[in-house]
Amino acid sequence: MNSLESMDQGRINKKQFISAFVIVILLTFFGVYLGNEKAALPMQLFSGILLGATLTRARFGFAGGIKRIYVRGEGSLSKALLIMLLATMLVFMGVQWYAAQNGAVPAFSAVEGDAIIPGTQNVYMANLATVLGGILFGIGMIFAGGCASGTLTDMGEGEGRALFVFIFFILGSAPGEWARYTFDETSMGKIGVKAYLPEYFGYFGALLVSGLILMFIYWLILRYENKRKKEGTYMNPLGDWEDFEKPLTKDNGEETSLFSYKTYHKLFVERWTFNTGAIVIAIICSFILLTTGKAWGVTSAFSKLEVALLQPLGVSFNSPAFTEIVEDVNAGLFLDGGTIRNLGIVLGAVIAFLLAGRFQFAFKLNKKDLPYFVVGGLLMGFGARFAKGCNAGAMYSAISTFSISGWVFTVAMVIGGLISLKLFAGKMSLIPAKRK
Repeated sequence: MNSLESMDQGRINKKQFISAFVIVILLTFFGVYLGNEKAALPMQLFSGILLGATLTRARFGFAGGIKRIYVRGEGSLSKALLIMLLATMLVFMGVQWYAAQNGAVPAFSAVEGDAIIPGTQNVYMANLATVLGGILFGIGMIFAGGCASGTLTDMGEGEGRALFVFIFFILGSAPGEWARYTFDETSMGKIGVKAYLPEYFGYFGALLVSGLILMFIYWLILRYENKRKKEGTYMNPLGDWEDFEKPLTKDNGEETSLFSYKTYHKLFVERWTFNTGAIVIAIICSFILLTTGKAWGVTSAFSKLEVALLQPLGVSFNSPAFTEIVEDVNAGLFLDGGTIRNLGIVLGAVIAFLLAGRFQFAFKLNKKDLPYFVVGGLLMGFGARFAKGCNAGAMYSAISTFSISGWVFTVAMVIGGLISLKLFAGKMSLIPAKRK
């Protein structure tokens, strides 16, 4: 049997492979159309597709960084998140230092005509809203079974739960925008800190300080893992890999030529390690910064989508909190880079699952879990916009661009996640019973 015949023996789902190929062709034409509308949009679409495919191939998620170590006792994903942050910081530091040397200034101090240091749009005021928003988001993402980017990739994988969560995520976003704007206008909203580390330590110093924090967290994870090993509750980091996504063994008789199934499995089916996913995501997000001048974000586009859906139904968005959002919506959602990138994330996950022959719709929802999905979506939507971002914008991108607000949001998000895991253990399918 030759290699091509081996690939035709039913081991590749031909229908799903062809569907993936058709989607890629259609997206190519869509990218050309977007490029004619706005030059940066094809890059937004491309980066979104890469993110969706990577998050899916590595089973990588920010919510899992909290849930996995709490439930399984092993911090493989948590440590990979730290590696991703460090790799991204290294690139961001170089980009920002180069821009500053050429006269660019942070976005928060720029006036009209100033060149802006890429990524500093994510340097936010860290105040009580950041803390409360982070806690609410953390609670919501455990209820929902995924963070903002995780919800998008789960949708692309055919999860009905994620589509349900997404609807309420959207509905919670605009109220969060209004609440944050209103809060910031109060005297309490003025209490906080807006700190860009390079202004205090220089760019190399900011990288060093941030790296030391990451190393300290890494050390804490190792200590916690050792504690769980002594308790006997530590689980194998690879123990949840399904058989079909493991590397093929050498003694299974498969040919190793370019057109063998073994090659196809390696390219499209075999699961990536968390560390591989971390490095690839860091590369993609560096690409986003270099091509758009802004760091990765997800949920600001959700607010625009809610306005676009509700405005035609007569819902008014007259508050100054929505001025820029309404302008973007009226210009057209397909001209909004964040919306296009989010669409790309969903479609990237679809393509990855189709190529692996895994795609199927799963719309069976447990009635007991539905209230948690509703509350989880609403809390994530409101919390993300109240905190001015989610796991992507307020945590990952903010930390990578050396904003203190990123660390504040991260601590709050972790607290929220642990609250969900401790208080609601065993009460829904996505939160297992307490450890014995």
